[in-house]
Amino acid sequence: MKILFVILIFCQVVSSVKYALTLYQTATSGIPEFPEFVGAGTVNEVQMGYCDSTMQTAEPKQDWMRKLFKDDPQQLKWYSEKCLESLHFFRANIDDLWRRLNQTKGPQVLQKMNGCSWDDETGEIKGFNQYGYNGEDFLVFDLQTLTWIAPVTQAVITKLKWDTEKARLEYNKYYYFHMCPDWLKKYVRYGKSSLQRTERPSVSVLQKSPSSLVTCHATGFYPDTADLYWRKDGYEFHEGVYKGEILPNPDGTFQMSTELNISLISPEEWRKYDCTFQLSGVEDDVITKLEEKVIRTNYVPPSTFPVSPVVGAVVVLLVLLLVVAVILFLKKKNVSIICDSGFRLVKQ
Repeated sequence: MKILFVILIFCQVVSSVKYALTLYQTATSGIPEFPEFVGAGTVNEVQMGYCDSTMQTAEPKQDWMRKLFKDDPQQLKWYSEKCLESLHFFRANIDDLWRRLNQTKGPQVLQKMNGCSWDDETGEIKGFNQYGYNGEDFLVFDLQTLTWIAPVTQAVITKLKWDTEKARLEYNKYYYFHMCPDWLKKYVRYGKSSLQRTERPSVSVLQKSPSSLVTCHATGFYPDTADLYWRKDGYEFHEGVYKGEILPNPDGTFQMSTELNISLISPEEWRKYDCTFQLSGVEDDVITKLEEKVIRTNYVPPSTFPVSPVVGAVVVLLVLLLVVAVILFLKKKNVSIICDSGFRLVKQ
């Protein structure tokens, strides 16, 4: 059975949101050499901590988080206990789903993504809590009504059961509107030098072949509140444009791309187009003109190139060496070579 292993990503639909604390939890069954449970925490997609069913304790991933745990050991204790608690909770639920849905033996994946966001300009706070099962949405918590939403019929039984757990529902309300944002603000203070920095990107214009789309690629920027788009005569242009998502880099920065169908543009019109990158908090945009000289490509035309004098000399030398080798071999075998209009071999 092919498993679609999906790490749920919190999507910031409002560009003014500055910070988000997100906890990812994944439980698996039937996947060899993979932890039964994995948990990770991020602030603005920067991993701050990790735990799994093997270590069963929380481990900080940033220097500022190590300092925070040292100053506030209760937080380290809370995350470590939460890791062990979640392990048992997920194990019981994944077994229950397997039996209730009458599934055959095979890999199972149950995931949870929860946390909160905080806008340091408006003070707006939002909470989120959702589950996925085998790569599909399973349950979503509505913080306004304190009820669960079941996107699929298989989740209805779980929804009805969890809707009756009033104490847990009230705890969720407290956690997402008070505890989570308070902790997030504290993490922002400790990680200020990292989380509040700005890094401008490296922007390149790429093309695989003369008939391919032209890609404007920006990488190495931070934070992820950025935009990349094509312009014509200074205005954003959409015809024949394909925009990609913002993706994380291993070093904590981000990358994104936007493609332009250049076949729709005559060469005389190129000078009117440019690729523009905007980063929140930075006044000056990065503007790259659409010019042939800036397009990077590794395309090699299929036509035959003329052989340079150096290459020709090397080929001749290799042929001569081959002839000499053949002559020496034949002499060793006691064979005479007589030259007339061609080569004739006469065995003595």
